[in-house]
Amino acid sequence: MSVTITEAINLILQVTTIKKSEIIPIEESLNRICAEKINASLPLPPFNNSAMDGFGLCGECDSYSIIGKVLAGDDKDFVLLDGECIAIMTGAKVPKSVERVIPIENTDNNNEKIIINKPVKLSANIRHLGEDIHEGEKVLSIGDFIDASCIGLLASQGITHIRVYQRPKVSIFASGSELKLHFEKLQGSQIYNSNTPHLIARAKELGCETIFVGKSDDNIDSLKALINSLDCDIIITSGGVSVGEADFTKEAFTSCGMDTLFSKVEIKPGKPTTFGKIGNTLVLNLPGNPLASALNFELFGKLMIAKLSGLKTYHHHFIETKSTSNFIKNRKIDTIIPGTFDGKSFKIAKQFSPGMVNVLNNCNGFIVLNSQTAELKKGDNIRFLPIKWNFSREDLVDFTT
Repeated sequence: MSVTITEAINLILQVTTIKKSEIIPIEESLNRICAEKINASLPLPPFNNSAMDGFGLCGECDSYSIIGKVLAGDDKDFVLLDGECIAIMTGAKVPKSVERVIPIENTDNNNEKIIINKPVKLSANIRHLGEDIHEGEKVLSIGDFIDASCIGLLASQGITHIRVYQRPKVSIFASGSELKLHFEKLQGSQIYNSNTPHLIARAKELGCETIFVGKSDDNIDSLKALINSLDCDIIITSGGVSVGEADFTKEAFTSCGMDTLFSKVEIKPGKPTTFGKIGNTLVLNLPGNPLASALNFELFGKLMIAKLSGLKTYHHHFIETKSTSNFIKNRKIDTIIPGTFDGKSFKIAKQFSPGMVNVLNNCNGFIVLNSQTAELKKGDNIRFLPIKWNFSREDLVDFTT
């Protein structure tokens, strides 16, 4: 059955269910997906505290008598009268009778008395209880991606453990008698298998546990032996899904009980991309051509993994920018075009035929030119989908606004 990109996405989402959850220490939760709703049990700050080293003042005078000192961590509660002040350090609890805090550098003092050189407003330099987080306020929601800032936030609430979704378990292999693994010696017309290492690495980048099961030869028995030995959430293969004499992947999976949901996508490259299920295991059969395999994984494999992981923002998103290149499409079909977004515009890759390996190494994402668009002109608006997102550069530029 042949489907459009949108139909393929909808079919994938219909049968992809979220993994079970587990409880882990927050220190181990980086890049995991939150599986519980967490509200703040403590307001932040938990009390009024000083935003700087200075003096806490009572009343509005030109000079003040110093009656004490409060350090960070002290639990002192001075009762000040008009014209009195306390020395107070950054983070220290502000007594209720303190109306404002003046920085040390804006005063003259002799350890007994201070003179104001620069007046400060009421409540100045006081961080008030709950101004950062209110008690009961949302900290994390189900489906949130946990990054370093989340872990800091959890720690601020005294949370030691968190419930997260289990990592998807992905098995990846390639088929093709002409393929050799990268640590084997080539013979005759053989080539190295680059697809499997790439897909394994990319699945790891997306937070999966991966299983490398090698490659199969171009025959049904070899493929079935691999398929039947797998215990995982997703099986991803590359190669053997076209209509050649040695393309047995679809037949092998069907004989192993796969319910095929689509076997062709109206897309270039990657038309023979196939998706189905064997029991509860999702199956994505990708083309053997390296670039076609990689790009279709970004469209469909990444989506499967995100939904299975429990991530609530699993849909593809894009950056609106402009093209620096002209491009004429020779077929009326949705077409994936790799290239580079430099922060201002998108530049199409110089070469990107389906069998190439050294394309995505020099690109950071792609666009999908829909079937109705025959030509892309320089300056046209486009929607860029990122793959690599370490947004840095070699040279120093002025990044201030």
